[in-house]
Amino acid sequence: MSDTNRVWRLRKRPVGEITDDVLSLEQEAIPEPGEGECLFRLNYLSLDPTNRIWMSDMEQYMEPVAINAPMRGVVCGTVIKSNTPEFKAGDIVSGIGSWADYQIGSPATVGLLGEVGDVPVIDAFGTLALVGPTAYFCLLEIGDPQPGETVVVSTAAGAVGCLVGQIAKIKGCHVVGLTGSDEKCQWITRELGFDAAINYKTENVAEALAKACPNGIDVYFDNVGGKILDECLKQMNLHGRIPTCGLISQYNATEPVPGPYNYGLILMHRLKIQGFIILDYMDRYPEATEALIGWMKDGRLKARLDVSEGLETALQAVKKLYTGENTGKLMVRVKDA
Repeated sequence: MSDTNRVWRLRKRPVGEITDDVLSLEQEAIPEPGEGECLFRLNYLSLDPTNRIWMSDMEQYMEPVAINAPMRGVVCGTVIKSNTPEFKAGDIVSGIGSWADYQIGSPATVGLLGEVGDVPVIDAFGTLALVGPTAYFCLLEIGDPQPGETVVVSTAAGAVGCLVGQIAKIKGCHVVGLTGSDEKCQWITRELGFDAAINYKTENVAEALAKACPNGIDVYFDNVGGKILDECLKQMNLHGRIPTCGLISQYNATEPVPGPYNYGLILMHRLKIQGFIILDYMDRYPEATEALIGWMKDGRLKARLDVSEGLETALQAVKKLYTGENTGKLMVRVKDA
């Protein structure tokens, strides 16, 4: 075990895009676990759009990260020392932690990753810790897709979107994905089984949606908000559902964001729009995990990891989320489990 601990600390609130002076990487002493706690070494760090929310002081579902505090993240690590009967040395844990080589956990913040059979730990964490349950519950509980319905997914090549589309296909839906490059369009159709893909950067989105969704849209899985939401509102069927999972087009905004301009269509089409936060479903994680592992084992659910090597790369890597440079689940590998 190293004698020092590298820790990313939040030094200022980002204004617009995340800049290099928002976080700093410090060398510190390795902490000692107290009673009821454990010390674990970080293996993998999940990078997620919510990182930008946690850095800010905007209204949010958790307390923002305090200035000079360690940066918060979803983590997976190996227990080094334990002062709680829930964990022992060598256990693999995952949950809410920080961007640090070594950190303190407790049963309130982390839990055992669990048995995943032949699925490698990095794949299990990448899919099962956050994005898989998010895709599962947000789509199935709020979107309620029915066989034969049309489901449109934004950021369809992202960590959540690529899983949402595949789950919708498993449920017998016609699935259309929106993404930002021809390569990503090819990936989600050829490898993941989406029925159609739209490059929103080069195509006329309204025309492309009308062509790909001749029977209208029943479920729009919204990861972005903004102009894409407005276009989808125009083509929603009566009693359509819009699970709102993210607003990535707005996280770096420095001015209030207008819209949606087609708000009146929510009334006229009797639409259901509901926000989603995974914390509301924590007690049902085993349900999602069982289904996701089953689909992964039988080949119906595929995931791609976009892995950055080394904790020191975390700041530059997280920026990719807001420019659309990543494909699949973005994460940092610190040390394999």
